[in-house]
Amino acid sequence: MGRNKFSAQEVKEIGRLLELKNASNRAKQKLIRHELRVEYAFNISDFNVPGKAFGRAELEEAVKRGAIHILDDQTIETMKAKWLRDKARDKAIEEATVITQGEQTDWKAAMQEWEEWEKTQTTK
Repeated sequence: MGRNKFSAQEVKEIGRLLELKNASNRAKQKLIRHELRVEYAFNISDFNVPGKAFGRAELEEAVKRGAIHILDDQTIETMKAKWLRDKARDKAIEEATVITQGEQTDWKAAMQEWEEWEKTQTTK
């Protein structure tokens, strides 16, 4: 699931992208859906009726029924910053877990060993 809280400007831009998606061919639609997911953490499937096209009108309806909340820019920026911190923390925990369990090599330690080895080779 993606976000359900956006700034007014983000909702405006998402609406523009949805209009563009509905007027595009299948390949372009795929690129636009990717942009919506990556740039805005907006997943159409979180708000649409399966099998029905999702456009600006459906976006506005989702806002009216309260499925999408419009917040001020500062609140959205604070939420995005927290999301990025949480994502980085979760990634670090996952990385440490798989290294500890022996499922993955600690590439940072391996890189440090390699750099130290290279230094010894250049001084010879």
